[in-house]
Amino acid sequence: MEHVTTAQPSTPAPLAFLKGHGTENDFVIVPDPGNAIELSPATVARLCDRRAGLGGDGLLHVVRSAAHPEARALADEAEWFMDYRNADGSVAEMCGNGVRVFARYLQHAGLTGTGELAVATRGGVKRVHIAAAGPGGEDGEITVRMGRAALPEESVTVTVGGRSWPTRHVNMGNPHAVAFVEDLDHAGDLLAPPPYSPSAVYPDGVNVEFVVDRGERHVAMRVHERGSGETRSCGTGACAVAVAAARRDGLDPALTGTPVSYTVDLPGGRLVITERPDGEIEMTGAAVIVAEGHLAPALFTRSETVTG
Repeated sequence: MEHVTTAQPSTPAPLAFLKGHGTENDFVIVPDPGNAIELSPATVARLCDRRAGLGGDGLLHVVRSAAHPEARALADEAEWFMDYRNADGSVAEMCGNGVRVFARYLQHAGLTGTGELAVATRGGVKRVHIAAAGPGGEDGEITVRMGRAALPEESVTVTVGGRSWPTRHVNMGNPHAVAFVEDLDHAGDLLAPPPYSPSAVYPDGVNVEFVVDRGERHVAMRVHERGSGETRSCGTGACAVAVAAARRDGLDPALTGTPVSYTVDLPGGRLVITERPDGEIEMTGAAVIVAEGHLAPALFTRSETVTG
C-alpha cells in the first residue's frame, strides 16, 4: 500500500519581544527590521492588555526606515523608524518616553552605542544622545531633542467633577491641553478623557495635563493620554507642561537668549525639560529594558503575521 503523507499546516514562528519603560511609561517592544509583521489595531491592543497580554501604555514597532513606507523618505537621516502605537491600537505621531526606550533597545541590541543617534518618527526625525554608563555601571540617561513647540491661540476649557479650568494649547507633534490646578486630585481618576469644550479644537482628541507647582521652575503633573488613559509618564506632555509653565511665568528663551529648564515630576519619575533659544526642546531622563522573550503565536491570527 502506498503511504500518503498529508502536509501539515506550518506553525507560525514565535515572535521576539522586549518590555521597557521610561519613568514608568511602559512599552511592548517588537523588533521587526524588515517590516515583516503586520500589527493590526486588535493585535496591538491585545499585546498591551495588562491581563490578557504583556501590558503596556503603548507598543514600539522597531523597523528600518528604508523598509517602512511612512519612513522611507527619512532613511538617509535615520536608519531606524519608531512605528509607535497607542495601547488601544491606534497610530500616534510621537511619544517622547517611547523614543528614549526605543534608543535604549537599539543600544541593548548592539545596534547603536553611546553618543548621538537619529530616530525617525511620524513627528519627524528626533535627535537622541545616549550618555555613558555611570560609575556603578548603571545606564546613562537619554536626552531627546523633541523639536519645537507650537502654541496655537485656540484653546479649550476642561471640566472634571464640577471644576473647570482654562488650558494652554501646546503642540509637540501631538496636541496637548495644559491646565494649572491647585491639587492634582482635582483631575479625578483620568480613566476616561476629561470633557472639554469647544470640542472642535481637537477633532482627533487631545492629551490633557493637570499641573501643580512644587517650587521655582519645578512642577508636578498627571496626564490623560488619548488612546491610553492615565499613564505614569508622558514625555511630550512633560515638554508641553514645561513650555506652558515658562510662558505663564513670563519666560521665553527666544526673547532672552537664555535656555530655560524645568523639572517635571510625574507619577513614574522625574524628567528635566530644557527649552533653548532656537526653540528646540530637550528632554532628559532614564530608560530601562526590563524583560525579553517570545510572543505566543496564538496572539496573532494568520492574517496578522506576514513572513518576509
